[in-house]
Amino acid sequence: MKRMKYLLLCVPAFFACNKELDVDKKGSYTTANYWRNESDAVDGITGIYNILLEEDFTGFGEFVYDNCSDDQYRAGDHPELADLEAFTYDASNSAVKAPWRWKYEMLNRSNSALLYIPAITKISEDVKNRCLGEAHFFRAYAYWRLALIYGEVPMIMEEDIKNGTYNKAKSTIDEVHAQIEADLKAAAILLPESYDASQAGRISKGAAWGLLAKLYLYENNFANTILYGDSVITNSNYALQATYKMNFTPATSNNSEMLFNVQTLDGWGYSDFITYHAPRAWGGWDFFEPVQDLVNEFENGDPRKDVCIMKPGDVINIGTGTATYTASLSSTGYHYNKFCAWIGTGGLNYSFKYPLMRTSDIYLCVAEAKIRQTGAGAGDAEINAIRTRVGLTGVSGAGMTALMHERRVELCGENERHQDLMRWDKAGIIDITTIYNKPKLTSSGAVIQAARNFQRPKHYYFPLPQSEIDKSNGVLIQNSNYLN
Repeated sequence: MKRMKYLLLCVPAFFACNKELDVDKKGSYTTANYWRNESDAVDGITGIYNILLEEDFTGFGEFVYDNCSDDQYRAGDHPELADLEAFTYDASNSAVKAPWRWKYEMLNRSNSALLYIPAITKISEDVKNRCLGEAHFFRAYAYWRLALIYGEVPMIMEEDIKNGTYNKAKSTIDEVHAQIEADLKAAAILLPESYDASQAGRISKGAAWGLLAKLYLYENNFANTILYGDSVITNSNYALQATYKMNFTPATSNNSEMLFNVQTLDGWGYSDFITYHAPRAWGGWDFFEPVQDLVNEFENGDPRKDVCIMKPGDVINIGTGTATYTASLSSTGYHYNKFCAWIGTGGLNYSFKYPLMRTSDIYLCVAEAKIRQTGAGAGDAEINAIRTRVGLTGVSGAGMTALMHERRVELCGENERHQDLMRWDKAGIIDITTIYNKPKLTSSGAVIQAARNFQRPKHYYFPLPQSEIDKSNGVLIQNSNYLN
């Protein structure tokens, strides 16, 4: 991705922002004089990608919501995460608030691109289409995360930028989903299927198709999940990697399976993601630790266990040599090995590209849709593609239990588990209250997180940040489950 070279003026959505990127300023620009040519368009889109590096967005803040799941413990030293994990949070919790800003910042930059790029004449048609496709995708992604986390949220569109109407009431979930769908379909038309190595990490048609498949799965629209999921699965541009580990090795993490990942590079494009996951003794900050129940979920002989989980007795290459992992390095006795890497001279490897959506996820979305639409066995081919890749015996007549197992181990730590459990609970497939009423245990069997009281429907969504409601002067109304 091309480096930004200007001061970006952010349009406010319940907040004000005038943030200078960490680059040399080449001039002062506004929306009135910025969008002039192809270079401006490309740099403007790069400014959307840069939001993914923010600590309070995908660098850290988006992943704290999966602490609510049964897979991991918050660890670290952020007290607000304790209430989040225990379902005792309220609308003033800073973990509920922090990522809100960056989702709307992504919307603002995407809206600006969609508003002004069509009028640029000094630009090739291919680049213009690509830029517009990327903007449509990122607007869809921001709304996707908003809808998953908060449910009903305000929708800010191009017309709101033109008219200065940023203080808006909530839209329904159906309205937000309809906009996500429209943007992803537009992106799928405009974007190329693939890029050369110099453009690694850019959004492709596969990313749009994959997110459409996930959207339709959450809507119980199984036919369309299969339709768009198969568009990914059958396209060689999005093929599974030969080994699972290739997705979590810095040198090979830009690959066909990575439908959407975050581009980082030592010395540029810094993200806190890897720092939050690594052991503190080895240069990290020691958050997001797997618990014993997740470790137990892996089958004997599943190589994903060693790739995913750093466990007592493992010999780890920490760059300057090897070290033996011990339970004392962690609150739970484990770390996510898949999200840790070091450079040869010592220190964490910030060239690690971490995933936001992989092809294997889409295989399992299609498998789930087929099972729920047709019955046990209908998703065997997709499940077995994932199992065969890691050398495990295939399944026959697999139902939802096998599907849920496969998603849990394949995607562990990738911010899917809590949302998966809530989707299955809403469908009556599981009882999430029973799962969350079990304490989380360490490698030694000690209780690290007591049983929790998940209340449905209250905890299906998080509350809107109270600070945003206060600033709206009565326009923005809280999620009704948090009003009392």
